[in-house]
Amino acid sequence: MSVAMVTLGCARNEVDSEELAGRLAAGGFTLVPDAADADTVVVNTCGFVDAAKKDSVDTLLAAADLKESGRTQAVVAVGCLAERYGDELAQSLPEADAVLGFDDYPDISARLRSIVAGEQHQAHVPRDRRTLLPLAPADRAAPAGTVPRRRLESGPMAPLKLASGCDRRCTFCAIPRFRGSFVSRRPHDLLAEARWLAGEGVREVFLVSENSTSYGKDLGDLRLLETMLPELSAIEGIDRVRVSYLQPAEIRPGLVETIATTPGVAAYYDLSFQHASAGVLRRMRRFGDPESFLGLLARIREHAPQAGVRSNVIVGFPGETDADLDTLCEFLVAARMDVTGVFGYSDEEGTEAASYDGKLDDDEIRARVEHVTGLVEELTSQRAQERVGETVQVLVEDLSGAVPVGRAALQGPEVDGTTSLEGASSGVAVGDIVEAVVVASDGVDLVARPTGGDPA
Repeated sequence: MSVAMVTLGCARNEVDSEELAGRLAAGGFTLVPDAADADTVVVNTCGFVDAAKKDSVDTLLAAADLKESGRTQAVVAVGCLAERYGDELAQSLPEADAVLGFDDYPDISARLRSIVAGEQHQAHVPRDRRTLLPLAPADRAAPAGTVPRRRLESGPMAPLKLASGCDRRCTFCAIPRFRGSFVSRRPHDLLAEARWLAGEGVREVFLVSENSTSYGKDLGDLRLLETMLPELSAIEGIDRVRVSYLQPAEIRPGLVETIATTPGVAAYYDLSFQHASAGVLRRMRRFGDPESFLGLLARIREHAPQAGVRSNVIVGFPGETDADLDTLCEFLVAARMDVTGVFGYSDEEGTEAASYDGKLDDDEIRARVEHVTGLVEELTSQRAQERVGETVQVLVEDLSGAVPVGRAALQGPEVDGTTSLEGASSGVAVGDIVEAVVVASDGVDLVARPTGGDPA
């Protein structure tokens, strides 16, 4: 029986899909890339914000339409939207044959076979997963010698999940309710999976989690990430290790230095600022202010002047004043970040902020988003222009256009800019790392010319 995995949302979902694919392959399913060619379609949904929820529902409906062609027998929803809404989603979306929660993942093959056989699956009733006891460290390891994962993409970059869940209580975020408490993966499992990825042709591993700065705290060592990064970067075949989603309030000086100075680790800082006004941050149940954030950026650039920095900000949060917005904009000007995602606030059910007063109307939020987005576009274009003359190491990912395209160490996958290699030799291949000098920019994207050395 064939199965197609359709993945929506973040890089953490990509890892989940590959783990599900590994379990399905071990259970006798044949993986196919095109949903139209599959007996069963598993849609790994995203349930973070309204736009992602709509995209997930639309994808499930499109997959359900394939059943009319006669090949597809079942469409199954998994992932965050499925976990978050469970039986409610199953009742409102009868086009999907089943809605499976995270607890169904270990037996995914048996679940799919029973669904295709016509058995009715009783969708779970959602619960706040923070109330569940997390796995003890001794129970987290995969069976010795196994990597329960099957690659669904063939590119030279792959995400590697450090941990799952989150212990923070940001008032705008519902993720901890359906992802649960923070649970670190054991180091030997991470190292084993990274070696396996290297054997699959991966040259860059992208460490993902809901909060990478917390890695190791539940294993008794809050500085475990500083220890792990040199070990990961020393794996044969892995040329670049990148860390995502760092909480500014939790970043330690040692972690800043380790990321900046360890060979093979990208000097790249994905910092979750969310805002700069101290008052707005307190209402978000976060910490910081422009002075502390700018101080952190100064320490980063002291260690690595060419470091890449990205962040996300939320505008229009309940109670945000004109002065708060001005504070954010002034911070963005001073911060000189390479990429900044701008999001307008919207209520998420089950969050504390949804009950706050001081809500801004939708038109005002849209106006603020447009204002900050316009500023960010100008600032990030300026920052890219400042990169002209810098020497970068570009991981080649795409040869379909007129010139090879990849990413420098300062550019994260998918959400950041790219680097085009102007004048690269015809012998450049996907997966090569090419040294080049930045000669121009286009928005956040860079144009670089190889220095003439052989690709790594």
